[in-house]
Amino acid sequence: FLRHARSRNYVSESEACKPECVPLDFGDYHPLKPITVTESKTKKMNRKGSTSSTSSSSSSSVMDPLSSVLDGTDPLSLFAAAADPVTAAPPTDGARRKRDKDESSAVGSDFEPWSSKRGEILARYTTTEKLSIVSGGFHRKATTTGSAVSEKVRTRLEELDDLEEGSQKELLNLTQQDYMNRIEELNQSLKDAWSSDQKVKALKIVIQCSKLLSDTTVIQFYPSKFVLITDILDTFGKLVYERILSMCVDNRVSLPDNFSPESVNDTAKETCLNWFFKIASIRELIPRFYVEAAILKCNKFLSKTGISECLPRLTSMIRGIGDPLVAVYARAYLCRVGMEVAPQLKESLNKNFFDFLLTFKQIHGDTVQNQLVVQCVEIPLYLTLYSPAIDWILQCIAYHAPDVLLTEMMERCKKLGNNALLLNSVMSAFRAEFIAARSMDFIGMIKECDESGFPKHLLFRSLGLNLALADPPENDRLQILNEAWKVITKLKNPQDYINCAEVWVEYTCRHFTKREVNTVLADVIKHMTPDRAFEDAYPQLQSIIQKVITYIYDFALLFSVEKFLPFLDMFQKESVRVEVCKCIMESFIKHQQESTKDPVILNALLHICKTMHDSVNALTLEDEKRMLAALINGFIKMVSFGRDFEQQLSFYVEARSMFCNLEPVLVQLIHSVNQLAMETRRVMKGNHSRKTAAFVRACVAFCFITIPSLSSIFTRLNLYLHSGQVALANQCLSQADAFFKAAVSLVPEVPKMISVDGKMRPSDAFLLEFLCNFFSTLLVVPDHPEQGVLFLVRGLLNVIQDYTWEDNSDDKVRIYTNVLHLLSAMTQEAFIYHVDKVDSNDTLYGGDSKFLAEINKLSETVVSQILDHLKTLGKEETLKRQSQLALYFFNTILAHGDLRNNRLNQLAVNLWNLAQKHGFADTKTMVKTLEYIKRQSKQPEMSHFSDLALRLPLQSRT
Repeated sequence: FLRHARSRNYVSESEACKPECVPLDFGDYHPLKPITVTESKTKKMNRKGSTSSTSSSSSSSVMDPLSSVLDGTDPLSLFAAAADPVTAAPPTDGARRKRDKDESSAVGSDFEPWSSKRGEILARYTTTEKLSIVSGGFHRKATTTGSAVSEKVRTRLEELDDLEEGSQKELLNLTQQDYMNRIEELNQSLKDAWSSDQKVKALKIVIQCSKLLSDTTVIQFYPSKFVLITDILDTFGKLVYERILSMCVDNRVSLPDNFSPESVNDTAKETCLNWFFKIASIRELIPRFYVEAAILKCNKFLSKTGISECLPRLTSMIRGIGDPLVAVYARAYLCRVGMEVAPQLKESLNKNFFDFLLTFKQIHGDTVQNQLVVQCVEIPLYLTLYSPAIDWILQCIAYHAPDVLLTEMMERCKKLGNNALLLNSVMSAFRAEFIAARSMDFIGMIKECDESGFPKHLLFRSLGLNLALADPPENDRLQILNEAWKVITKLKNPQDYINCAEVWVEYTCRHFTKREVNTVLADVIKHMTPDRAFEDAYPQLQSIIQKVITYIYDFALLFSVEKFLPFLDMFQKESVRVEVCKCIMESFIKHQQESTKDPVILNALLHICKTMHDSVNALTLEDEKRMLAALINGFIKMVSFGRDFEQQLSFYVEARSMFCNLEPVLVQLIHSVNQLAMETRRVMKGNHSRKTAAFVRACVAFCFITIPSLSSIFTRLNLYLHSGQVALANQCLSQADAFFKAAVSLVPEVPKMISVDGKMRPSDAFLLEFLCNFFSTLLVVPDHPEQGVLFLVRGLLNVIQDYTWEDNSDDKVRIYTNVLHLLSAMTQEAFIYHVDKVDSNDTLYGGDSKFLAEINKLSETVVSQILDHLKTLGKEETLKRQSQLALYFFNTILAHGDLRNNRLNQLAVNLWNLAQKHGFADTKTMVKTLEYIKRQSKQPEMSHFSDLALRLPLQSRT
């Protein structure tokens, strides 16, 4: 075959393959220029035969081509319009103004909903004491068929009276979880009763649950009880509203969102009134208030002013509740319902709060004090029970409220004695900008508060949370920090201290230098180290680290903060320490723009990366390993010592010893060292001195030593090849031979199946890809003077021959075919490519006849192997594979063989016929191949292709 290899002129072939250059006149066109779309609107007349008028308009903005085509008349829109004529009708000016007004007064996304506070309250207000709950004997009394309407009404009234006259039984000694489970059962019972049309039973359940809100026997659990019970009330209110709304459907057309009472039919109105009358007959104040508040939205069905009339009345009803804690939560529920159904009625909300201020002194009255003595509850703990309710009331009032109103409310709070509780809620609910602008005023009010009541450190914490969101006046910033820290640093309880310090660290980082940050960190270490208090405060300590690195992302500055690394030492628990290290490394990779060689940064980050690496064990998940390796690799890539290549290599050697358990890190180090060797070559312009040659050999040695420690066999093969190419480029010929020999000796170890992305796949395709790449490199590798001609190619062919291939695989023959490509290229007088300053075999042998004879022997062996394999595929089940391989081999001969030789020409014709013999050849491919041959025959040196084309018949599958 190769005795008759085609002589190639690579330069002329390259010129011939270049695309033809055609001058283009772009004019105004440019691919990045904004597109101008012309929108055409066509109006069609209904009369038959009428002409359609078309108007076009141009727009410089980019328009959606689909929208312009549909012109708003897509089938779904038409269908919806036909199904809902009420909504399809164009709104009148009055309706549009009303809708705009409603939208402007509605609660926006910037209002924090109650649902976001629910979980926090349930988690915070817990108890270990035993609870009790009243359970009604809910059953449906049998009624005789055909009973009169008056009998039915009397029965329902008797059922309601039954509930109020002691038909309940009390469940005692319930744990908190049992109590919550029982409440959930009641919620489910309500839904079941409603779905089975037992409306009276549903109302009885809601009344019973509402009564529980008057019970404060386990007072520290009351906020959580309120959350659980109001969930049931919300469910009831929703069921009643949806029931009445469903009665308003007329001819399958439901009411629009902004319906008026006039559009509600009489049946729905009567049902709605019936519910309000039932609720009005409830004797006790608290259940009557809560159940009516729950269905407040239903007033929309009766009159436009129903809600605005009911809210003041319900607000006044709360004055009849004697217990201040029960009363404040009732006010909170009314605010919550009011914000949902009529957020524009702020006057009622304000009245609600001012009523509360008038009764605020009750909190410190004798009745409450006696109750706290009985339950052994301290005043500071008792006052914190009010926070969720007051916070919510103030949040509703402060939403979009003018500063004048907020200032008035603040002044009213000032006038009340022992107002720490109110002050805390004001700081929690009001806008951060409002609080920050008056920071010194608030600090003055905090100082005047009674320490025995609401703890001052909680007040400073609330102030700090606001200052993290908005900046105070610049002249006051240092004084604010000093005043706050005077109080915080005196706290004896580590948990109270760290909760405050965590908030104020952010304020310090935002507005001050590393000196102040260092002082704060030192104070935290001082308070949290005794008795290992830090072990109970890892979340807060993590938060402090996160805030510090958020604001100080210059790592040279960060690590110059003296107490930063000692602060990290407090993270003794390994899992937490690793999370903190990951957080720091993510920040470094995100913010570090330029490479660094700062010894302070390098030592600190090496320590942090070492901590992450050492956490890896046999139980570590692969995803976690990948994440840690990615962070360490990100650090390694950012380290650069400039022209000090020896220092750079020393760093990589140290990194290899520190991160030996993470394979992706070792792979990155090998690539980095190879890159370092190539950078050295670039600096020396390929002319190494004795010193740089020794350095490059050291880099090569690093790679040669490191690669065997990797577990992935294809990673090793590719790195051997890559490192060998680097060694060759740097004229380290013996080292390059060592890499290539190692790759050859590793091929027999390739398993039949390998894991790819967690799935087992055959390795043949990966091996074929690697070997083709390897052959491309072997072309330019010069022979070793002591090893014989083409010793690496021979060795690789022996390995391929001995490798156990799958029975149904043709990869071995495909590899042999690629070997022919390599051997053909080796017979050329000048190779297609070279390595700079490395003499390849075309230069060493100079076309010597003995060298060419050795290549011919190899090629004859390879060709015979290919033909033998084609013969074995003559069975019926393998004819398709035979056809594909025959065509593949034919194309190889066509590209690389000298077809003026008769024997080679005949072999090509035989392969062509074999490919078509049994009808498995792809006709399109065969046609295109024949067209290519005819095209090539027009070139002067390829005229013999015309004779070949005549000998290649095209056979149809039939």
